[in-house]
Amino acid sequence: MKHVARKRFGQHFLTDGAILDAIVDAIDPKAGEALVEIGPGLGAMTDPLVARCEKLTVIELDRDLAARLRKRPELDVIESDVLQVDFAALAQQRGQKLRIVGNLPYNISTPILFHLLGAVEHVVDQHFMLQKEVVDRMAAAPGSKDYGRLSVMLQWRYDIESVLDVPPESFEPPPRVDSAVVRMQPLPVVQAIDAALLEELVRVAFSQRRKLLRNTLGRWLDERSFAGAFELQRRAEEVPVAEYLGLVAALSGK
Repeated sequence: MKHVARKRFGQHFLTDGAILDAIVDAIDPKAGEALVEIGPGLGAMTDPLVARCEKLTVIELDRDLAARLRKRPELDVIESDVLQVDFAALAQQRGQKLRIVGNLPYNISTPILFHLLGAVEHVVDQHFMLQKEVVDRMAAAPGSKDYGRLSVMLQWRYDIESVLDVPPESFEPPPRVDSAVVRMQPLPVVQAIDAALLEELVRVAFSQRRKLLRNTLGRWLDERSFAGAFELQRRAEEVPVAEYLGLVAALSGK
């Protein structure tokens, strides 16, 4: 029986063989690695992945697809909403860091990225198919129109690279947007940072993009009696990630 893509799960199944080969080549999975695929769907990426890595953990929310995947002994199936999966515990269970891949549901891709940020210490790398607009924002440099909260919060912990553009016709059903594959490699921690404070600071800074920071972040800093030096006569998108991190460190007294 043919599985029909379910709109509520944001399902778009990748069907282009050449694109699939290029993605798997970019991931370069090897036997013995703890590979985890989010949203395997009909198994288009699963098949070439498991052919190289031999064993694969898959996370699938769709009950019918999960039941189909369980018939394959080379797969360890976790039937769950990915936002409920404890990736740190999964890495400890596997006894090694994870390599995470997937064609993420576009309707919840940002929450998934932030959820995974909490387990970054347990990850070797991540390769995801995402809406191209999201990948552009993730990898954006300061001063560009795409640079924003997502850029800062992810570049704080990852080296981010767009590795492949994927057109809508590579999927069934075709999404209404262009897609891209992103590679995310965790950065070594140079200095401990209060993640919650960084998130709050960045949210305030980008709350009114067209205004100078003195009108947004400046007031926020005044409320905290911040007496340090930070240039507020610029817009949020002009501030490099390192400066946001430095400000959080100064606020935390580190």
